Parts: sequence; structure tokens; C-alpha cells
Amino acid sequence: MSKVLIAVDMQNDFVDAALGTKEAVAIVPAVCEEIQKDYDLVIATRDTHQEDYLDTNEGKHLPVVHCVQDTQGWMLNEDIEKALKERTSFQIINKPTFGSEELVQVLKDYDEEEPIESITLIGLCTDICVVTNALLIKTAFPEIPVMVKADCCAGVTPETHEAALKTMQMCQIEII
Repeated sequence: MSKVLIAVDMQNDFVDAALGTKEAVAIVPAVCEEIQKDYDLVIATRDTHQEDYLDTNEGKHLPVVHCVQDTQGWMLNEDIEKALKERTSFQIINKPTFGSEELVQVLKDYDEEEPIESITLIGLCTDICVVTNALLIKTAFPEIPVMVKADCCAGVTPETHEAALKTMQMCQIEII
């Protein structure tokens, strides 16, 4: 049985650039520490947009250009990238929207080869991409414990972070 860690969108634009917050900056050391723990599979996601972001549905609702592929803002935070590279292996998934069907498929494929014991999510933003992916994963794996480490996540605001944690808890995602 294997343990999986998913580090959601720990990118420059979410940490300390276009959409960064002091709370996001504050979790970086804890996220780096978590990445170094004894997980069998570590996956990092990257929110990935194109130059036409403002013309997309998301761009119309959140008109702040961010995470445009191959820009500095799209890159993983340098401390996070260093922590990932210190592992023997990790995987990166680029996702064009909040939740990632590709992430779920990668987990399903992995589970067929190496049964998953638990899935832990950390990262940004608790109230958008973390909650979306946690719910997708819980839906795909209803019998596998899905956990979110609250101290390794930050939301758009502290209030929406807490609201997202409550939502996930109500959907039987363990908040640790």
C-alpha cells in the first residue's frame, strides 16, 4: 500500500506574485517539509493558462492574468522546486482549470499498479484548486482516506480558507 502527496499549485503567482498572499508565503516552509516526508508518490500540479487567459470564462470571472505557461509566475516557487528535486522522483501535472481530470487518471493508473493507502493534499488555494481536486479525488476513490493538511494550505483569504476546510470536512475529507 502506498501513500500519495499532491502539492497543488505552489507557483510564484500564487505564493508571492500576481495572486500571492502573506498566508501563502507563510506555508512554503511547511510545504517543503511535507514534500520531504516518506510518500511513495509525490505529484505537483501547476495551474496553466495561455496568453488569451482574459478571454476565457475563468479570466472573465477572475480578471488577473496569472500562471501563463512558461512565465516566471507559472513556475513553481523556487523552494518548492528544490524540495521536489531532492526526492528520488516526483511528477508534475499541468492543469488548465481548477480541478484536474488528468490528476485523477494518474492516480487511478497508479492505484492499479500499487494500491493507494491514502492521499494527502497541500497547497494553494484551499478555497479554489485544493477543494476542487480533493472533491474530485474523493469522488473517484470513496474508500481511500483523502486528507488535507490545513497548515500546508492557504486560501484567497483566511475566511475562505476556513470555509473550504469545513466544506471538505463535510464531504468526509479528513482535515489534519
